Amino acid sequence: MEARVKWIGQASFVAESGSGHAIVVDGPPEIGGRNLGPRPMELLLMGVGACSAVDVTLILNKARQQVSDCWVELKAQRADTDPKVFTAIHLHFVVVGRDLAEHHVRRAVELSAEKYCSASIMLGRAGVTITHDYEIRAA
Repeated sequence: MEARVKWIGQASFVAESGSGHAIVVDGPPEIGGRNLGPRPMELLLMGVGACSAVDVTLILNKARQQVSDCWVELKAQRADTDPKVFTAIHLHFVVVGRDLAEHHVRRAVELSAEKYCSASIMLGRAGVTITHDYEIRAA
C-alpha cells in the first residue's frame, strides 16, 4: 500500500491513495488552516469507522441478512498532552433492515473487532481502549 501527501500551502495538504483517490486534509485556523478538509486525527478516526463498517456489512450480507442501511458513530478521547494520541474509541453501529437476527449483528460486530478490522485492532494493540456496541432498527 502506498500514499502521497503533498503540501498545498499554510496547513493544507492533498493526500492521494495508491489507488488514485484524493482528499484535502487541513489544520484548524489557529495554526493557519483554512478548514478545507478533515484534520489528520479525524481522518484516522473515520478510517477506523469505515474499516469496521465494511467488515460488518460484508459479514451480514454473507449471513443473508436484509440490511438496508448501516452506519457507525464514533467517539474518541485523546491524551491531554503531546503527543495527543487516542486513548479510547467507542464505535456504535446502527444496522437497519428487515428481519435482522440480533445474533448475526452481534457476531458481525464481534468478528470485526476481534479478527478483521485491521485499523481498530492495530490501535488496540498500541494501547487504545476500543469498545463497540450496536442497535438494530427495523426498515
